[in-house]
Amino acid sequence: MKRILILLIGVFAFIPFSVRAEESLIPNATSGILIEASTGKIIFEKEKDKEVPIASMTKMMAQILILEKIEDGSIKWEDEIVVSRNAADMGGSQIYLSEGEKITIEDLMKGISVASANDATVAMAEVIAGTEEKFVRLMNKKAKKLGLKHTTFKNCTGLDEEGHYSSAYDMALIAQHLLNNHPKILDFSSLYEDYLREDTENKFWLVNTNKLIRFYEGADGLKTGHTDAAKYCLAATAKRGELRLIAIVLGEDNSKVRNQETMSLLDYGFSTVKVNVIKEKNTVVKKIRIDKATKEIVQISLKNNLSVYDDSSALKKKYTYDIKVERFDLPIKRGQKVGTIDAYYKGKKVASSDLTVMEDVNKLGFITLIKNSLIDIFSGVY
Repeated sequence: MKRILILLIGVFAFIPFSVRAEESLIPNATSGILIEASTGKIIFEKEKDKEVPIASMTKMMAQILILEKIEDGSIKWEDEIVVSRNAADMGGSQIYLSEGEKITIEDLMKGISVASANDATVAMAEVIAGTEEKFVRLMNKKAKKLGLKHTTFKNCTGLDEEGHYSSAYDMALIAQHLLNNHPKILDFSSLYEDYLREDTENKFWLVNTNKLIRFYEGADGLKTGHTDAAKYCLAATAKRGELRLIAIVLGEDNSKVRNQETMSLLDYGFSTVKVNVIKEKNTVVKKIRIDKATKEIVQISLKNNLSVYDDSSALKKKYTYDIKVERFDLPIKRGQKVGTIDAYYKGKKVASSDLTVMEDVNKLGFITLIKNSLIDIFSGVY
């Protein structure tokens, strides 16, 4: 009997501590996940595909659509919009918009990102799509494009509604897309406090609903959520050195426990994960020639670092690369995706990054095209 006991103690001693630690990371959450932001590698998961209400974390998809419109020039931060009655009448978290009030898109984005304002979100939905219903259709279309399998949106705010749900993993994918493709979001999500209508009698003080950005090292986003059905939720991101993590925690009983368990996830990730950069952001990987463009030779570069997850020997390995540049129309701006680069080791894909252009490229104007043609003719090109 004594030998058996000693043997059992020896067996349990060799069970990895990290497994036992993981089991107690988010015991009170309905579900959650921790991923490395550049690779999407899952570090920890709990019921990651369970379909649950996600409250105002819904607004991350709205933020993606807003930033896409900013980046393609459809709207500008300084544009003023007139608030509709529908937007002004939204309840829940709000910045107390009034019907007929004029407010800039930048201030609406602050309201969404810092105060989780429902009225600001609906106002932006109407700017982009005309109505909230049409905007929600765009949100669901984007969800399909991102390959989300456990997400359906019924509104743009996250207010409780039958059939409105997502999962921890889908939320992590949305957060990853938002951070990697629209890093401007961090200018808003990292604000702890700010003011709206500062030079008016209706001055409004914004305080971030995500307290981690003030109290957790490296935290700079991303989105909180709370409704009766969803309970307390949080999509948090933090960066230390080259390592950025995304933590999703859903269905907590109160904000204090939500914050504590989210920090436990992040602590675990920063203590166990290593990321090695094998090609840095902005590295030029290809040059292409484009006719009738302001730049005859266009440099294609990495949009983000190309990183290998948790591999101490990464920098000593020999990788092969598959570079794919998509066909694109002019004009194109730096930061827009024009292709992908995949890294392989022994035939297995180990990392991937989007490609972009090193600088904006526009079409040549008609007069310039005629001028260039005349120069070619008189110089004997034709």
